[in-house]
Amino acid sequence: MSDQIAKGLEFEKKAEKKLNGWAFFGSKYEDAGDLYEKAANCYKLAKSWDQAGSVYVKLAECHLKMDSKHEAANAYADAAHSYKKTNTKECIAHLEQSLNLFMEIGRLSMSARYCKEIAELYEQEQNLEKAIAYYDKAADLFQGEEVTTSANQCKQKIAQFSAQLEQYQKAIEIYEEIARQSLNNNLLKYGVRGHLLNAGICQLCKGDVVAITNALERYQELDPTFSGTREYKLLADLAAAVDEEDVAKFTDAVKEFDSMTKLDEWKTTLLLRVKLLLKAKEEEDDDDLT
Repeated sequence: MSDQIAKGLEFEKKAEKKLNGWAFFGSKYEDAGDLYEKAANCYKLAKSWDQAGSVYVKLAECHLKMDSKHEAANAYADAAHSYKKTNTKECIAHLEQSLNLFMEIGRLSMSARYCKEIAELYEQEQNLEKAIAYYDKAADLFQGEEVTTSANQCKQKIAQFSAQLEQYQKAIEIYEEIARQSLNNNLLKYGVRGHLLNAGICQLCKGDVVAITNALERYQELDPTFSGTREYKLLADLAAAVDEEDVAKFTDAVKEFDSMTKLDEWKTTLLLRVKLLLKAKEEEDDDDLT
């Protein structure tokens, strides 16, 4: 056993002793808290993350006994960040406790930060439904604090995962809303064509040619410069290919765009879905002719 772990255990024992002994009201929790803090630091130095996490939880409980919610919230966050290295489930549980306490005392920006962190953990675990729920909560909190950039980052994640889960309409509404907001902001307006492209790809996934055509007209009204962009040309070419049920034309349009601007994995995945639908239709039509 390393020296640090032995030291940590010693501090932890002393803390338990304080809690079980007699003392003036309140002060025993304060004394025990100091000892737990020292124990946690020893465990961290020894990289014994589970032990550090469990001691931070005890520290949080001492702070709650003294009605120090802010300190308790910080201790739960420290517990979570110790567990982050070994146990995602424990990490999420303690981040939850931290963000709820921060909500209670009105520290909404801290709550938003930890909400987003939980969403990211669920994203790593590929639990997209849970990730969406927490990004949604985080976006609301950031919006409330007027941290628009962070709120939009969370919303883009929600749109991205919604599309992956084939909830295309939800994704479309989010991308269009972000595009509308970004138009009035000098720093963000350069991203508008990207948001409209994403919305358009989701429109294509729905396979409704009329809806795609209407959407493209709407996007031109929203941003008159959009019709001169390569993003617009790609969507218009793809819409025409879908309308004509022409797989080769669809593939060529994607290749041409990709040769100039590399398509990311998300766009590639969704465009492949559209192409497969198109192929199926083309084969169906061939069957009808024979």
